[in-house]
Amino acid sequence: MPAVRVVTEDGETLGVMDTRDAIQEARNRGIDLVEIAPKADPPVCKMIDYGKFLYEQKKKAHDAKKKQVTVQVKEIKFRPGTDDHDYRYRMEHARQWLGEGDKVRAAIAFRGREMTHRELGAKILARLTVELADIADVEVAPKMEGYQMFTIFVPKKAKVEKKIAPKPTPDNQKVEIRNLAESAKGDKPDQ
Repeated sequence: MPAVRVVTEDGETLGVMDTRDAIQEARNRGIDLVEIAPKADPPVCKMIDYGKFLYEQKKKAHDAKKKQVTVQVKEIKFRPGTDDHDYRYRMEHARQWLGEGDKVRAAIAFRGREMTHRELGAKILARLTVELADIADVEVAPKMEGYQMFTIFVPKKAKVEKKIAPKPTPDNQKVEIRNLAESAKGDKPDQ
């Protein structure tokens, strides 16, 4: 390329220069000439410290990755004959995961003759949908896939909040122990 448009670190334009002259000017200033926009006519080059430039690019990429939110899909499995206690236990786990911002896949596995009674599985998923309606939306409506019927829940936008429990400090623990001891004394009958 015979000529390039040269820009300084501060954003000041030096104009269109011969490539060799631009490289010489960058060397005189003790910095590098980096091609920023190769497709422009003429190509745009910037006089910068290339090592510093790479470091800043890497830092920006790291910060962008740090701010990224990863959503996991957790799964709870049922059978058509799942008892009420087991259902409640799994439903509470689903609630917890949705509260943490994860998606939940609820699946019902059918075996053998259970395939003829798919309505039992549909009832379980309908009940789960109703009970999780306050914190979750249905992303995938209940559908059959092989021997499984499943649905996917996503947390509602307003309800997603990560809860971080405060670390107990020695002072907080002493106050709690003192309060427990005082309440225990108050509970004892006078002798």
